[in-house]
Amino acid sequence: MVYIYGAAEKAAKKYQTRDPYKLLDAIGAKTRYCYEYEPDGLKGFSTILNRVMFAVINGHLNEHDRRIVAGHEAAHLIIHKTEIALSPAKALKDFNLYDNSGRLEYQANSFLADFLVSDADVLEAISNDDDFFANARELYIPPPLLAFKLHSMMRRDYKVRNPVDLQSGFLGGNRDMW
Repeated sequence: MVYIYGAAEKAAKKYQTRDPYKLLDAIGAKTRYCYEYEPDGLKGFSTILNRVMFAVINGHLNEHDRRIVAGHEAAHLIIHKTEIALSPAKALKDFNLYDNSGRLEYQANSFLADFLVSDADVLEAISNDDDFFANARELYIPPPLLAFKLHSMMRRDYKVRNPVDLQSGFLGGNRDMW
């Protein structure tokens, strides 16, 4: 999964941002909000129609969750563009954003975690406080994304500890992401 980290860092450097909305704009994606789904329903989806990339976000989500969904959909459009383009009628739909059961979702979550927060920021946060949930708050990311980030860092030989398993129950469900 080191290539996912590489793709996330390349995007952050190339577009000089760690903001998911700016990333969507930079890659030429059209961002739309949809109010057809309940807040605990479809979180978002990405597709390519007539060579135009779209990231559609559930408009009922709070601003923090919209930002996470925007980044997740940007990840799909960057690292899964070929898969999406090969089947434009089948959008990549995300009901459970932290779903680890499929390769595409796992990769999008890994990309998002690596894109949103730099390794240096994580190292600084964990050096100040050993509380996992306090670290997530300090980094302005939901705990599930911190778990993905720490997992990525561990795979790249950082000596960090991830106190939760990526299969942990709080990563799933239709609860508020924060």
